[in-house]
Amino acid sequence: MQRKKIHMQNSLSMRRGKKLTISIQEHMAIDVCPGPIRPIRTISAYFPRLSPEPVSPNPASPNPASPNPASSTSPFSLSPGASASGAGGGALLSPGRLYPGATGGSGLRSLSSSIDTSVEFNSSDSDDCTSLGTLDFELRYETATSSLHCNILRAKGLKPMDFNGLSDPYVKLHLLPGACKANKLKTKTVRNSLNPVWNETLTYLGITEEDMHRKTLRLSVCDEDKLTHNEFIGESRVALRRVKPDQTKRFRTCLEHPPLIPSPTAMGAALRGISCYLREWEHEQLHGLEERGRLLLSLQFLPCPEGGAELKKPGGEAQRGRLCVGVQRCAHLAAMDVNGFSDPYVKTYLKPDVEKKSKHKTAVIKKTLNPEFNEEFSYEISLCDLAKKTLEVTVWDYDLGRSNDFIGGVCLSCWSQGDALRHWMDCLRNKGQRVERWHILTNELPKSLYPDQ
Repeated sequence: MQRKKIHMQNSLSMRRGKKLTISIQEHMAIDVCPGPIRPIRTISAYFPRLSPEPVSPNPASPNPASPNPASSTSPFSLSPGASASGAGGGALLSPGRLYPGATGGSGLRSLSSSIDTSVEFNSSDSDDCTSLGTLDFELRYETATSSLHCNILRAKGLKPMDFNGLSDPYVKLHLLPGACKANKLKTKTVRNSLNPVWNETLTYLGITEEDMHRKTLRLSVCDEDKLTHNEFIGESRVALRRVKPDQTKRFRTCLEHPPLIPSPTAMGAALRGISCYLREWEHEQLHGLEERGRLLLSLQFLPCPEGGAELKKPGGEAQRGRLCVGVQRCAHLAAMDVNGFSDPYVKTYLKPDVEKKSKHKTAVIKKTLNPEFNEEFSYEISLCDLAKKTLEVTVWDYDLGRSNDFIGGVCLSCWSQGDALRHWMDCLRNKGQRVERWHILTNELPKSLYPDQ
């Protein structure tokens, strides 16, 4: 009666030309429509699910007011059209028919029974269909050769990336931190397959035991496209410390999306500190020293020919020995030319070099990122003077007609750190013995700390 009275008053006001004003109480009274309350749609109603029992279509009237004794059991009903095509996967829930009385008692099921059923694999909204696939591979680290062998076996259930429902997958490897083109390895491409088999071994040279403790191997599966950019499918990351030396370890991992660093404003106060730390770590990785490859270097100090301790000459000068520097090979150098390769050569200096006579240079090897030099240079110097020197080794890319490009370098002295310091001290302590070690080439030389240079 109240609603009818308000409607008559509003009609009379409009006929007299008065401005219609409605209070909030009148607005609520007009919009509220009496009748049965329909159930609120849930998210599960939009996902097809397997039916636990066959459903028989019921041409019942969709009138909500029609009596149905079984309608109070559950507010959900099954679509008759889905039951007719249920031979392949069972009846499906219809979001458009959520009112009571749409089907008979045989077609009803409770909310608890719908939760127990599993999602169809062919549903585009299911978790199984949106998975990226799995990757099988093996890792083996050989301490004698300082090499890491990664055998890419196969992938299964990859996400289709092309219009034909297939992909052209390949796998590329990076070592983290310090991922760059210098340490990228890549398998061949398998055409039109979601379950590719590679059985291809990719090898990293110059991997030290320190690298095995601090490095992480990232395996990325991508889809190759000739006309457009290659598409990323998924990745897997393995900490190399999980691999025991000289033992083969097999992995079967699920591909994942690359980890995202959330914004501090999009999370709670408890996680903002972690996010800021991750951002600082990422900034340090981007602006720190970039790895440009590896260099296998051998050092040997040969004492004076008389043998034993160095003797003093009549003038007070110590008899000199020889420092032999062997440039063996480089691995995974950064590509400096447009063809994806470099034309590398190596230069060595023994500094401080007042007379500038300590320069030695290897031959240039064309179009390679893994050159083998096998050249040796010697410096005539006493052991006490050698302890005050710095051996600077740099790798360059030769360019005809313009300045050569600097690839990377390393400095060895008593003021160095890490592998460079250990290699230098082993050479000084073990006179007459050849000591070999791999070194990481960085995009800039470490600064010398002694005052003479």
